[in-house]
Amino acid sequence: MGETAHDHHQPPPPQAAAAAAPPPPPSLALSRGPTWTPAEQLQQLQYCIHSNPSWPETCLLAFQHYIVMLGTTVLIARYLVPQMGGRPGDTAHVIQTMLFMTGINTLLQTIIGTRLPTVMGPSYAFVLPVLSIIRDYNNESFSNEHDRFAWGNLTRFLSPITVVPVVSLVGLGLFMRGFPLLASCVEIGLPMLILLIICQYLKNLHPGAHPVLERFGLLVCVGIIWAFAAILTVSGAYNNVKQQTKQSCRTDRSYFISSAAWVKIPYPFQWGAPIFRASHVFGMIGAALVSSAESTGTFFAAARLAGATHPPAHVLSRSIGLQGVSLLLDGIFGAAVGTTASVENVGLLGLTHIGSRRVVQVSTAFMFFFSIFGKFGALFASIPLPIFAAIYCVLFGIVAAVGISFIQFSNNNSMRNHYVLGLALFLGISIPQYFVSNTTGDGHGPVRTDGGWFNDILNTLFSSPPTVAMIVGPLLDNTLESRQTINDRGIPWWKPFQNRKGDVRTDEFYSMPLKINEWMPTRFL
Repeated sequence: MGETAHDHHQPPPPQAAAAAAPPPPPSLALSRGPTWTPAEQLQQLQYCIHSNPSWPETCLLAFQHYIVMLGTTVLIARYLVPQMGGRPGDTAHVIQTMLFMTGINTLLQTIIGTRLPTVMGPSYAFVLPVLSIIRDYNNESFSNEHDRFAWGNLTRFLSPITVVPVVSLVGLGLFMRGFPLLASCVEIGLPMLILLIICQYLKNLHPGAHPVLERFGLLVCVGIIWAFAAILTVSGAYNNVKQQTKQSCRTDRSYFISSAAWVKIPYPFQWGAPIFRASHVFGMIGAALVSSAESTGTFFAAARLAGATHPPAHVLSRSIGLQGVSLLLDGIFGAAVGTTASVENVGLLGLTHIGSRRVVQVSTAFMFFFSIFGKFGALFASIPLPIFAAIYCVLFGIVAAVGISFIQFSNNNSMRNHYVLGLALFLGISIPQYFVSNTTGDGHGPVRTDGGWFNDILNTLFSSPPTVAMIVGPLLDNTLESRQTINDRGIPWWKPFQNRKGDVRTDEFYSMPLKINEWMPTRFL
């Protein structure tokens, strides 16, 4: 018998068989479910930054933005004005002034600043320096700040890893304005929080209810609980309770409506000629730095929730410089505190799924109207603060979650990244908590040297969670194995946004309107 062709093929030698690598095991992740690639822009928005709802919807959404920003304005005014010796009428006047300046600063920021849909409201960062001024003068005197256009250079030291704690702590760092404030009148605040959560379930019961409850559910909840609080007040439920409970729960204890003027237009130097002292200016510098850090984190969140790309460095420089101009205007008009980007209004973009710039710009019309016609504005300013606290529990949480989402652009499995992120997050919460818990009611913080201005700067800086995170995070990220871990840090994704022409979509979202860039100095664009 002859040999077949197959007989000439010899089996491989044992050494060669052993050297052959076995096939790689199948990925367990693929067998357990799908994976998601990083997304620079959110795809679930109904309207993004340059698309607009119908005009009736725009007006309702704008009014909702006005209601949301009102809580912080009232809270700051009710805290500071009585310590100046002011009466309810003075508090109402300060609220009107802050509303008016919020409208001006918001228009400036959305037109020639970042152009993101952010409300520029009053900042808590200025409370400590203002308390220091109150201690020195025992009357109302406000300082102002100068603008700086180099902030974008500092943001070049950020990366996706360091943006996570900064943006997350912009929301989480305000936890004292959440449930602790809600608990001051739990019979009003808790139903408000529960109703807000229930709305997320109710919108899925009927197709017609979905857009209404998703976009205007917050307004509906405020109306229901405010009416409930009014019924409790009229029925005498708070007649025999402590004074603090009356202040928190009753709808008639602010006395804003009876003391507010029918018509009053804020004007420059309405409180008299300003008084300057060098120590106060230094204190305001610390507050301005904190406000800049907090606004930067808020702008990152706003860009994501508006469907825009990450704001480039030159846009952040432009916005923070304009914020300095806003602080100067705040001082001229006599607003009690300076300006920062409103975290709660950015959270509202995520709650409603509407990131339209026009909606925020239209909201300034409500701010101007209610700041001039005081009686009407005082009506909404009398909403009990625990209702706003319940809203903040939801909106601040959304902003914190948006901050966490930035980790998708870096290596989630890097132990080095875990170290940097964990330490920045923990110290960003722990250090400010120490400073806040050791600050007295009149503004004396734990740093108490002979230099009052030095005390104000340090106490203000280290009382802000985003500011501490912006110090600790970039310091670690740029010194700890930074060159060897460029890819793990997400620098290839981050770097294009540091250049003016690094991303082709930048002009779509951040270019100036009406050819303003043709006459504006290049360094400001």
